Amino acid sequence: MTDCIKVRGARVHNLKNIDVDIPLNKIVGIAGVSGSGKSSLALGVLYAEGSRRYLEALSTYTRRRMTQAAKAQVDEILFVPAALALHQRPAVPGIRSTFGTGTELLNSLRLMFSRLASHRCPNGHYVKPSLAVAAGEKLRCPICGAEFYAPSAEELAFNSLGACRTCSGTGFVQTVDRSTLVPDESLSIDEGAVAPWKSLMWSLMTDVCREMGVRTDIPFKDLSDREKDIVFNGPAVKKHIFYKSKNTELAGELDFTYYNAVYTVENALAKVKDEKGMKRVEKFLKRDICPDCHGSRLSEQARAPKLNGLSLDEASHMTLSQLTDWVQTIPSTLPQEMRPMAKSIIDSFQGVAKRLLDLGLGYLQLDRTSSTLSTGERQRMQLSRAVRNRTTGVLYVLDEPSIGLHPSNIEGLISVMHDLIADGNSVVLVDHDTQILRTADWLIEMGPVAGAKGGRVIAQGTVNDLIRSEQSQIGPFLDQESARPKRMRSQVDQLFEFGQIRLQTSAIHTVKPLSVTIPKGKLTVVTGVSGSGKTTLILESLVPALNALINKKKLPEHVRQIEAPDIADVKLIDATPIGINIRSTVGTYANVHDELRKVFAKIPRAKEAGLKAGDFSYNTGKLRCPLCDGTGQINLDVQFLPDVTIACPQCGASRYTEQAKNLFSKDLFDGHSLPDLMAMDINSVLDIAGKQKLIAQRLKTLQELGLGYLTLGEETPGLSGGEAQRLKLASEMGKPQSQSVFIFDEPTIGLHPLDIQVLMKVFDRLIANKATVIVIEHDLDIIRNADYIIDMGPGGGDEGGQIVACGTPEDIRSNPESITGRFL
Repeated sequence: MTDCIKVRGARVHNLKNIDVDIPLNKIVGIAGVSGSGKSSLALGVLYAEGSRRYLEALSTYTRRRMTQAAKAQVDEILFVPAALALHQRPAVPGIRSTFGTGTELLNSLRLMFSRLASHRCPNGHYVKPSLAVAAGEKLRCPICGAEFYAPSAEELAFNSLGACRTCSGTGFVQTVDRSTLVPDESLSIDEGAVAPWKSLMWSLMTDVCREMGVRTDIPFKDLSDREKDIVFNGPAVKKHIFYKSKNTELAGELDFTYYNAVYTVENALAKVKDEKGMKRVEKFLKRDICPDCHGSRLSEQARAPKLNGLSLDEASHMTLSQLTDWVQTIPSTLPQEMRPMAKSIIDSFQGVAKRLLDLGLGYLQLDRTSSTLSTGERQRMQLSRAVRNRTTGVLYVLDEPSIGLHPSNIEGLISVMHDLIADGNSVVLVDHDTQILRTADWLIEMGPVAGAKGGRVIAQGTVNDLIRSEQSQIGPFLDQESARPKRMRSQVDQLFEFGQIRLQTSAIHTVKPLSVTIPKGKLTVVTGVSGSGKTTLILESLVPALNALINKKKLPEHVRQIEAPDIADVKLIDATPIGINIRSTVGTYANVHDELRKVFAKIPRAKEAGLKAGDFSYNTGKLRCPLCDGTGQINLDVQFLPDVTIACPQCGASRYTEQAKNLFSKDLFDGHSLPDLMAMDINSVLDIAGKQKLIAQRLKTLQELGLGYLTLGEETPGLSGGEAQRLKLASEMGKPQSQSVFIFDEPTIGLHPLDIQVLMKVFDRLIANKATVIVIEHDLDIIRNADYIIDMGPGGGDEGGQIVACGTPEDIRSNPESITGRFL
């Protein structure tokens, strides 16, 4: 039997024809700076070939209905097992998906309630649990004698027969948001104060309202309570009005029924037929919890069975930790003959639950909507599902599994990977986190840099081999004894020298009432285990509160107080992708492409051809490639196989015509054309920028942000989260920022430790310009180098939501209550 996968001549993306052996039945870590070729090797070669070869064993008819990877560019790859990939960013599920459905725990729970519960007869009496339910027999009520069948598990499902009729099993209903009906009370009704009458209904409703006894010619705020009530809630009575059209000479008398402002919206909603109609109505709506099922999504019949004192909706609302303890007590409440069946169902539930608890998800409720979960939470759900199958001989490719995980959660992840190996599988993980890389049996490091000059194996071996290797860039960070990157932190007595921001909140979600102080002009890191309330505190409380204060608007309901003297701006720098299509590039986003177009329009050859700056646009200009329409690529529809995207054969992926390639000047950018520059990385363009000061200045900023390896033509939707964050920052650098608060949401996602050092320099530049920097983060190097730390917890969900400790890293380290402190 072979003990490794043999890869020969891999050329996917920037891989330089590499040969490498990947040990089987081991945890193999692939490290390297961003863009060095890690994912190309793991996903583009190993996963692509492992999954493709497995799918090729299926019939053509079956394969046609499945998404397949194209054949990897590799000379030879031997002994690759069937592969499963757990991607860095799992898709955001729809409104019907919950934590319970996503993990399939709800299936076991519904089965328990169907087979083991006390069921309610049609007259409201309860029949004790019995084996008759499992046998499919009719139940007979001992009180009234009514006969009925117990509900099946399907009849307890909110995505099927058990759905609440009012909300169709979504848990929410759309109701009229009364605060939007009269946005400006200084206007009179004649002037259009009642917004839905203006945009959803004929203007004659104003005339009908006047006949109802409402003064329509004075400011709305001056109307009596009775008049306002008629506007919002008046009855649907007919009134005789004289109507004159504003646009024509037509006029006449007619009878018309009064539609109050609320009913106007409800009527328009009922008649919506398309997206355009919905857009007109949705600004007057808000999402409320369903009044009938109270958000449980279940019909009254599905909520009726009682098991161990609880109904299905009550059990689904418990945290997984609480639910697991409760489920364990069920057999003892049942007749002796039912216990073997109960144990079988419960063992199935507990096996799945144990994995999720190991991965630190015990704080989540089964009825929690999946779309509200973080990336890390969704990824761990995905991982637990893969482990649960107890497969053997499978290659698991994990793409940055440490994303969004606190160091304590990473320990659970490591134990799950060891379980996969124990079952006879192989694990390849792409990651930057040294805590997880230290546990690998074998490491392969890609580099030495990103992009065209990367794509080589620069070091491989055990963790100790890489620590000793002179070529390894990750080695020094794997050595726990090595010095950590350091920045000049603020002295303790100077922490609040520039003032402070104070926030007070009442309870929201699982977060308790909080009072927090944040120093201005310093680096504050907010940390804590997953689900401890970091996002709620900063993104759902601090950001909207500051925005409300700056814009003189009403504070969010749960915010009791916000004090932020002299703060005039809040900038949220998150990892959401930039742009939605391949037409958005680094050059266009950084405002470099526009300047380049102006420069090239001034060269003699362009003037002779009568070209203007707009002609150099690859989106709309005359010089864009006509075959690919300026996208640089074309899609080929290959029957029975997945669509193939190839570089445009006419322009060679440059996006431009041959004429554009011939437009250059010897004393401009060393004789390179605009298409040439778009294919070059920022560092290379900067070297030849010469006298183009504005272009050089913008490129220099990108270089200082650690993005010098990106090409100007690189598509922004394909950038990693960390790259997107830094690109968004480019326009902010160098400005005075004393009135600005910058909020970073996990900026180290996808960053190598060397890139994290660059990121800390970025923070220091912002702070040097007097900005206040607040970072939500799990990375220990960032936490160690904070001026001030707010540590939340102590656990996740109901077990968290409090501020465990505040202060300097030394304060956190010495606090016995802080889980973060233990890892520091």
